[in-house]
Amino acid sequence: MLEESVLRRGILVAVEGIDGAGKTTQVDLMCGALMRAGEFVVRSKEPTNGQWGSVLRRSASTGRLPLDEELQTFIKDRTEHVDKLINPNRDAGAIVILDRYFYSTIAYQGARGADAPAVQAEMLRLFPRPDAVFLLDVDPIVGINRIANDRCEKPNHFEERGSLAAARSIFSQMQDDNIHKIDGHLPIDVVHERIMSLFIAGPLKEKRCAKEYGCGDPFHCSFRHSGMCEWWSLKSNLGAHEAASLIK
Repeated sequence: MLEESVLRRGILVAVEGIDGAGKTTQVDLMCGALMRAGEFVVRSKEPTNGQWGSVLRRSASTGRLPLDEELQTFIKDRTEHVDKLINPNRDAGAIVILDRYFYSTIAYQGARGADAPAVQAEMLRLFPRPDAVFLLDVDPIVGINRIANDRCEKPNHFEERGSLAAARSIFSQMQDDNIHKIDGHLPIDVVHERIMSLFIAGPLKEKRCAKEYGCGDPFHCSFRHSGMCEWWSLKSNLGAHEAASLIK
C-alpha cells in the first residue's frame, strides 16, 4: 500500500518550445520555487549528457544526423533517461521537471519531414506521458535574437530560422488535456506565475490533495483545517505572490 501511495505522488513535468522560448529560465524558476517550499525536485534535460545525448549535442555544431538516425538516437537517449532518472525519481515521489522531452522530438523531427502524428504515437507508446506540459510559444525571430543577445551564442544547426518556424507550427498543433500553451513573449515573471498557477491547480492538486476524489469544497475541508493536506500546505508555502491567483 505504501508503494502505491508513493507512486501516485510522483509528478512529471515537461517545459517545451522552440529554441530561445525561455524554457531553461522557467525551469530554473519553477525548481527554485518548489525547492524553497520543501519539495523533492529533480531537474533534467534532453538531450542528456549521456552516451547518446552527447552524440546529439555534438551534431548541433558539426551538422545534424540523417533524419532516421537522428530520431533513433533521440529514442536511445530518452530510453536511458527514462530508465535511469525519470522513472526511479518519479516512483520515489519526486517532482521531475524536464527542459525538453519527447514533444521536441515530434516537432523538430517533424520539421525535417518525419510523419509527426506517427512520431507522436510512437513516443506515447514508448515513454511516460507527463502530468503537465508547459509549451512556451515565441516567434522564431525572437528566439534567435535571445540566443544571440541574451545567451551570446551563435545559433546552431537546430536553431536555424526555417527549422524553428516549422517546429513552431507543429508545436502549435499539439492538443491534449495535459498541454498548456503560454505566450513566451510575456515578461518572465508573468510566464512563471502562469506556469505555477496551472501546476498548483492541476497535477499538484491531483496528486497531493488529501481526498482521493479531489477538493470540491475548499472552505469546508477538514483536511485543510487540520493541517493534514499536503497540497494546501505546499500551496501556502509557495508564497502569496505565486499562489495569489489560485485563492478562490
